[in-house]
This record gives sequence, structure tokens and C-alpha cells, in this order.
Amino acid sequence: MREIGVDSAGVPLRQLLIAVGEPLVDVLAAPSGFDVDVRDVVIVDPEEDSGTRRGDLVLVIGARGRAAMRLVRAAARDGAAAVAVKVHAESDARALRDTAIDGGVALLGVRPEVRWEQLESFARSAVDNARLTTDADVGEALGDLFSLAQTVAAMTDGIVSIEDTANRVLAYSRSDDEVDELRRLSILGRQGPEPYLAMLREWGVYQRLRAGEEVVRIDERPELGIRQRMAVGIHAGNQPLGTIWVQEGERSLSERSEKALLGAARVAALQLIRQRTEATAGPRFRENLLAGLLDGRVDARSVADNIGADADKPAVVVVFTLRPADAAGQDRSDLELQRSEMTSLISVHASAYRRSALVTTIGSRVYVLLPDLPERSAASAALSLTREIAAASRQHLRARVQAGVGSAVPTLDEVAESRTEADRVLDALSHDLRTSIATISDVRAKVVLSEVLTLLQGNERFRDARLAVLAEHDAEHGTELARSLLAYLEEFGDVRAASERMHVHPNTLRYRVRRAGEISGIDLGDPAERLSAHLQLLLARRTGTGRR
Repeated sequence: MREIGVDSAGVPLRQLLIAVGEPLVDVLAAPSGFDVDVRDVVIVDPEEDSGTRRGDLVLVIGARGRAAMRLVRAAARDGAAAVAVKVHAESDARALRDTAIDGGVALLGVRPEVRWEQLESFARSAVDNARLTTDADVGEALGDLFSLAQTVAAMTDGIVSIEDTANRVLAYSRSDDEVDELRRLSILGRQGPEPYLAMLREWGVYQRLRAGEEVVRIDERPELGIRQRMAVGIHAGNQPLGTIWVQEGERSLSERSEKALLGAARVAALQLIRQRTEATAGPRFRENLLAGLLDGRVDARSVADNIGADADKPAVVVVFTLRPADAAGQDRSDLELQRSEMTSLISVHASAYRRSALVTTIGSRVYVLLPDLPERSAASAALSLTREIAAASRQHLRARVQAGVGSAVPTLDEVAESRTEADRVLDALSHDLRTSIATISDVRAKVVLSEVLTLLQGNERFRDARLAVLAEHDAEHGTELARSLLAYLEEFGDVRAASERMHVHPNTLRYRVRRAGEISGIDLGDPAERLSAHLQLLLARRTGTGRR
């Protein structure tokens, strides 16, 4: 084993996974939840003794799949927080997952294309950042921004406020001293005296604060009721994040004020970055968990613990997609905006219905997991919410939304089945834009037909070359024999109905059907031949290989 580093400070597994990112690892199991502390990152070689310690993230570099089971057990026995293993086969993933759950250790599946040094670098950075933001020397300042403002006030003998780049007050210190008009108005969310703000701009104060870590002193302006101030910009690299202001109170600002402001600005930068990261990456982490659960890669109980759901209660998956009127001619950015609006609308409704609901986007589809449903009315509850979302979509979006509702499954472990069914229902709806919402009972025949056509499409040996001959004849002579034959079969041999659909005389349709049989050699008097021809023609229409 090669030890990377040792320190008592740790980072919650949840935060580490957010920092590492979804493209590198999949959470296969988290039996102890996502709040376990990762204190160190170690690399284990199967040929060496483990030496793993409590709180380690163990990277198993020399064993894959089932070959790593022994090392997973050893790491769990030693109190490791998580073990990362490369897994290829689904059977190996299940075996490793069971081993990790039995041992009470989190299991991360490392994707085959990921380099170990890349994963180690990201994980190491996450742990190092956690140590930085829990440095004992910083003390109270690493609490929330209000705690930081209070600490700076104590160190400077001044009155402190922390603002963002739009001059909105994010936090301020308590004070028994009299505050000036600028501070009072800033805290109330109103703009300070314009003459004074104009002078700050004229003096280049804002420019200097945005430019770097310089502590800027601003003289008092008694005629405006403004006291002496010091300020420093908050930065992440070259990007301005905000400003810390210190107003002089009854006493003069202390000699250590400048040093205190510099340190506070750096701490505030960490706070603001962390807030931004949690605001965007936290929800994305939940989305990634749902995607893994739907694909069968993530342990259901780990997801349930993370979202506060009961893994033993019924659940339903619903899938939504946009059906733009003219997707081919639509601007891509406009289409993406519509999809974003749809996802936001779905998220709001799903979260309002169930706090534990999860929403994620996979490709062009948006999936909703509804857990903790009542046993007797799980399906109807999911259908009711779906109708509510569809109604809101018709009112607020500029495109049609279709939804496939999967059947209710007894536990969260089985949601992949609900997802598969929801996908099949939505696939069936793609040929019926008049219907917005459906369950398997609504479109069972269409789903069966779609599955059969998919089987035909994926197996060349099932294709009937005689239909290809018919399609070639139509292409060469400009005829519509294949299309006429399909209309005839779909109308159960009713010549008059088929001719009306084709807008031709019944005798013309009879002639076309007879010629189709002659050219292809298909015996239309044989029920099996008719069924096979019907399926082949439907497949040609789906794939665009036949004339429409």
C-alpha cells in the first residue's frame, strides 16, 4: 500500500463525491450513508498488506471485479469510509455491492476509462480543501458569514458588513455603536447616498477592490454622515466575489485591522465558493444517484437514506419528453431552453408532491422517481401528479409534453423495472402525438408491437428480402405498391377503407395489392405470411426504408 497523506480532518463522503464528479465514479453502495468522513486517500496493491485505517478512501488499483472482494472485506474490517474498484460485469458489481453492504463500507465503481491518478488527484483535492476550511487557526471565522463578520468586528474594533458584487449585504456584525447612514441603508437593502457612492466610483475604490487583495482606506465624510472605512475585495483567483467593509465605531480601528481583513477575505472566498458549489453540485449529486438507481448501478437503500425515503414502500417512475411541432427546423438553443423550462416545471411539481422525489435528465428525457407512495393507491397517485404536470406544461410551455407512467413496484429495489416500462410506454406514444399521458394498460398492444419491431430491427436474419424487392420496385418505377399493401393489411383487407386512405379508386387498390403479391412472391392468402408482411412493412415505415 502507498500512503498519500495523514490528517485528522475529513470531508463527508457526499462532498467528496460532488468534488470528484459523476463522470469518474458511480456509487454502488453507501450502507452507512453519505455523511461518513473521509480522512485520507490511500492506494492498495493486492500483493501488499492492507494497512487501511479508519476513515480512509481506499483505491484498489491491482484487482478488478470479484478479485477485489477480499480487499473490500479487509477495508471494511479496518473501518475504511469507502472503497473504489474498477468493475466491468454487472454480476461482479452485484457481488461487490453485497460484500460492501455486509461490511458497512461505501463502494464506488470506477469507470474503466478513468485513470487512477486522475481519481486520486480529485479525491486528494477534496480532502485538502476540507482541511483548509476547517483549519483550527481560523476558528470561528469558518462558521457562516455572520460568524465571520462578528469575528472581524472583534479583531478590528469596527462594524462589519459583507457584500456581494452587486453591493447586496450578505452578512453583518452585531453592534451597540451608532451606525452611519450608509450602513443603515445597505442593511435595509436600499442604496446609500448617491453623492458618496459617486465619490467612491470617482476615486476608483470599486476598481481597486475588484483588482486584487489591496486593503483600501476611505476617509470619513461628516457632511454626508459617513464615517471612516476600510474595505477589501473577496476573490477566487482573478474573479471578484464581493467585498468586506469595516466602519469605524466609537473607537478607532485597531492596528491589526488590515491583516484581519486580508485573512477574512480569503476565508469568505472559501465560504462563497462552497455555497455556490453546494447550490449547483448538490442537486446534481442527487440527480446522478437517481440515474444510477434507474440503471441498476446504485444500491436502493443508499439512495433511500440520502433522500429520506423508505426503501420498502412502493415507488413509480414517470418519464417525460418534449414533442416540438417542428424539432428539425427549431433553433437548438430554443429547444434546450424549452427542455430546461420543462425540467424546472417538473421538479417543482414533483418536489411539492413528495419531498423525497428525485428528478434527473438522461438524454432528451426527464425521469421522475416518486417514492414512499401509499400501497393501495400508488399508481393512481403517480398518474394524478403526471396529469397535473401535463396540464401545467400545456399552460406554460410552448411545446407538447408526453409522459409514460411506469407501473408501481413494491420497493425501491425494483424501480429499474418501472423505468423500463415507462420508457416503453413513451416509445409507443411517439407514433401517437394526440395522446399526452399513458400507462401500460393504455398502450399495451402498441408496446408489444414496438418491442416486436425492435426485435426485427436488431436481427437481420429475421428480415424478409421479398419486401426489400418490393421497396426497390417502388423506388425504381415511382409506384406505391408497398404503401398500398400496408394500408390494405391495416384495414383488415377492407378494399374500400384502404382505397379511401390512399385516395385512390378501389379497383386501383386491388390492382396494386395483386401486383405487390406478384412482385414479392408473398402469399397473401396465408395468415402467417400476411402477419409477417405487415410487421416488415411497419418496420420499413419506422426506419424510413420504405416509401410513405
